Amino acid sequence: MLSITSQYLDRYRRLDDGAGVPTLLPVTGAQRRFVLVRAMDPAGRPDLVPMFFSFPRGTVDTRRLAAAARHLAALHPVLRARPAVLRGTPVLRLEQPEVPVVEVPCAPGEDAADALRRALNDWTPQGPPLRLFLTSSQHDDGDDGDDRHEVLAVVLDHTACDGSSLARIVEELGTAYAAASTVEGPSPTDVAAELDAYREAVLLQLDDEARAGSPAALEYWGDRLRAVRERAPLPAPQAPSADRLPSGSAELRIPAPEGGASFPQLLDACRAAAAVLYGRGHVVPLGYPWGGRPPGAAPVLGCFLNTVVFPTATGPAAAAPEETAGAWWDDLDRAGTPFDEVVHAARTAGSGWAGRLDGLLTVDDARRRAPLRLGGVTGQEVHIDGRPVRGPFAVSVTQGPELHLRMVWDRAVHSDDTAEDAFAALTGALRAPAPTAG
Repeated sequence: MLSITSQYLDRYRRLDDGAGVPTLLPVTGAQRRFVLVRAMDPAGRPDLVPMFFSFPRGTVDTRRLAAAARHLAALHPVLRARPAVLRGTPVLRLEQPEVPVVEVPCAPGEDAADALRRALNDWTPQGPPLRLFLTSSQHDDGDDGDDRHEVLAVVLDHTACDGSSLARIVEELGTAYAAASTVEGPSPTDVAAELDAYREAVLLQLDDEARAGSPAALEYWGDRLRAVRERAPLPAPQAPSADRLPSGSAELRIPAPEGGASFPQLLDACRAAAAVLYGRGHVVPLGYPWGGRPPGAAPVLGCFLNTVVFPTATGPAAAAPEETAGAWWDDLDRAGTPFDEVVHAARTAGSGWAGRLDGLLTVDDARRRAPLRLGGVTGQEVHIDGRPVRGPFAVSVTQGPELHLRMVWDRAVHSDDTAEDAFAALTGALRAPAPTAG
């Protein structure tokens, strides 16, 4: 029996838009998941990945920024492609390069964070995958000081980016901004070469994913996830409220262990949080992104990170730290199995899991991404919380000289009091000394 990925490749190769040009691109397993989630959302909402940078007011020249952004979109296929589903087959359709740069004024009583949250909430589903929003704070300390600034949001549809793509976009946007007065756009030769490299990288990725959907891998995931059940109820629709943001958040910086926190330690910390959120004695699905470009592929922009599911046991059935580490290493041997194939394997094995994740863990190394520089001025990356979240709760960890721990939660699912207790359990687990072997 053909795997889901093999079936997808067969359907993609049968598509023909009749134009005689490569306007349709295949999607990776990760992109396939995002396209289908978007298609099933009643409002057609995509998953958005924003980066926010604060600059002294007056730094950003919007015309120069727009030219730099169009340069990137003209060169990189994924930045001028739009998700589509043709004959039940997810694809990316190439369009003309377009990157809106929107100046967002603050309404009375708003600050820059409020204005940008409003702009992202108004994101129209149909449109370019890369959009830029600029707003200025209205705060002025008067004669004793002035901290007026502007915040630039660089926002991408998740189908167009993963972690390594974000780092490259930041770097190339700054470079193109510096050269915007002399460079009109990439050459046709460079555009064609990048398109060929992108298509080849995606097809190599799909070949890897087809192999990763072997019967042995699917049997493994079926056994691994048979006991998984979603614990969080589906959130009821919430009317927008001016005095209550849709998501809550908490953050803490703690000294980083030598060499950083290990991934199994972070999974165990998330288990401690899940025990508070969902109660003890359950096996809840926690997802985390993993992967990278396939061997031999060019480092093209795109989304090549699979979502791997970790069955998080809470309460008396929870695994010891060494067992968590062992199970995680076993999972990594099959981490390339696409998410939709894993869900199908779990359901075939008897799980009632529908594919919704009760939590998400992402880990970033702050040392791997250069800051955004525009016109010789380095922007300070800032966080803007309170935006809607797709899942019940999400934990992000930034590794550096400190561990920067952040948790956000959907207030339609979890109360602030319970979520704050869960965050305390998470941080407490990471503060505790690691057990010694022997």
